[in-house]
Amino acid sequence: MTQLPARAGEATKDPREPTGKRDAVHRTICRYMELCDVPSVDFSLTELASLFSYDAVWEGVGPEYASKFGTQRGRPAIAGMLAQFLPPNPHFIRNVHLLTNELIDVAEAHARGRWLLQQLSAYADGRSELMVARVSADCVFDRGIARIKHFRTEKLFVTPLDSAAIHLSPDSAAGRT
Repeated sequence: MTQLPARAGEATKDPREPTGKRDAVHRTICRYMELCDVPSVDFSLTELASLFSYDAVWEGVGPEYASKFGTQRGRPAIAGMLAQFLPPNPHFIRNVHLLTNELIDVAEAHARGRWLLQQLSAYADGRSELMVARVSADCVFDRGIARIKHFRTEKLFVTPLDSAAIHLSPDSAAGRT
C-alpha cells in the first residue's frame, strides 16, 4: 500500500523518477484548486502561498484575464491578489474548480503541466456562471515537493447559470456551511 504524502505537492513515489514528479505536480495543482474553492478545505493563505516558488509568476493571459489579473511576481504579490477573491472577502458564495485533460511533461529539475479548468461560481452580487479556462503551470522541485514557478490562466468560455438551480441555502448564502 502506498503511503500518502504528508503535504500537498510531495511525491508519493520516488521524486527523482518521472512518475513521482508527475504525481508531485498533480498534487500541488489539485491542492491549489482545492484551496481556491469556497468554502475551502482547511483554507490557509500561508499554505496557498507556499505552493509557489519564492520567485513565482502568476499570469492572466488573453484579452480578458491579462487585463483582469495582470502579472503577479513573487509569493507575497500572488497571495495578495488571490486573497482579494477568497474568504474572508465575500467575493464568492460558492466556487468550485474541476480540472480535466491533464498533461504533465517532466524534465530533470522542472515540469510543465496543462489542464482545462471548469469553474462553477456563485457570487455575492447574485450572479452565477460556468467558466472554462486553459491553465498551464511550470513547476520546480524543492526537496521532492513541486512548487509552481509560472502559472498561466486564460479564459476560453463563460456562460451564466440559473442561480435558482444552485439551491443556495440561507447558511451558504451567508458564507457558512
